Amino acid sequence: MSADSTTKFGFVCVQNAGRSQMSTAFAERERERRDLEDSVEILTGGTHPADHVHEEVVEVMGEEGFDLSERTPREVSTDELESCDIVATMGCSTLELDAETVDVRDWALDDPDGQEMEQVREIRDDIEQRVVDLFDEFNPDD
Repeated sequence: MSADSTTKFGFVCVQNAGRSQMSTAFAERERERRDLEDSVEILTGGTHPADHVHEEVVEVMGEEGFDLSERTPREVSTDELESCDIVATMGCSTLELDAETVDVRDWALDDPDGQEMEQVREIRDDIEQRVVDLFDEFNPDD
């Protein structure tokens, strides 16, 4: 990422109530930690959003200092996603984006909805590392 350009990351799943919400929270933290607020945009959404973030996700993210209780899943459009440089799908997407303009990465993560808390923590920790790796890839000098 150069100082004069903006990189846009998208984090998407069907309901925007679990994995993509965790990804977004970790990405927002990484953006702030690396002082990239002016050069990284973050988009999240779902193709069929739920009414609220999954309770188990709110709980395990709270353990890491994130309050997702007030976040609301939102629908995301193909146009919004095609404005991204990279779109990370969570393993549940049927999106068809223009591969010429968007780097789509399927993270193939288990759905935390209804899982035991230890499994949700494992998913959370996997997501955190993937987000850090993504920022390392695009900001290797940090």
